[in-house]
Amino acid sequence: MARISAKNVELELPVGQLPEHAVVRDNPRQAVGGRMYDRGRRGLYVKALDGITLDLEDGDRLALVGHNGAGKSSLLRILSQVYLPTSGQLVIEGKVSAVLTTSIGFKSEATGYENVMLAGLLRGLTKKQVLEVMPDIEAFSELGDYLNLPIRTYSNGMKVRLGFAIATAVRAEILVIDEILGAGDAAFRKKARPRMMSVMEHARILALASHSKSMLRNVCNKALWLDHGQVRALGDVDEVLEAYTAHTETDNSVS
Repeated sequence: MARISAKNVELELPVGQLPEHAVVRDNPRQAVGGRMYDRGRRGLYVKALDGITLDLEDGDRLALVGHNGAGKSSLLRILSQVYLPTSGQLVIEGKVSAVLTTSIGFKSEATGYENVMLAGLLRGLTKKQVLEVMPDIEAFSELGDYLNLPIRTYSNGMKVRLGFAIATAVRAEILVIDEILGAGDAAFRKKARPRMMSVMEHARILALASHSKSMLRNVCNKALWLDHGQVRALGDVDEVLEAYTAHTETDNSVS
């Protein structure tokens, strides 16, 4: 059994000290991003998530929608346990695998092989289990001898290949996906799509951020619409997507 329960989860990200003479206005109607707060000596903070409450159980497939900077990636990183909530309660039951941005979790000075081992161990696998899936990762990534080189020598596309191959090599109970396949070349996207669909079908819980509304409708049964880090709507995927589409079309017509 897999389960995710979030209650009033918040995430604040430190930005650092403001440049001299810079001014931060309290403007909740800004187009993108979370609310910004100037904490004086503590510097500037962005509230990426603000009071997120949701419950996911076996069989749930959650679509995440919202404008750029709405908090989708921040929430996925919270669910992936890359970030810890600043406040609130988060309970995750089940092994999590994440397909996020190209470089999350990679150590730039470590080789591709070393990063595969590290990623596997962090996912709770034994060294033996990582070595068992290594041939699959080698074959799918098609990186060849580059796996012996430091990650800092990789292009973004190569990082995508390796990150995707690692994340999909082992079936996970909870799968978290931030749409990144557009970063790969056409041949890789064609190769990756059926593998991704297979992994999604076998996951007990799926959280997916994508700009493809047709994919979200085909795959997901629930949707979460985020706006400035807050829940705008949560419910049936068709109803939420219709509300979000109507909102974006209204905004575009006004602008």
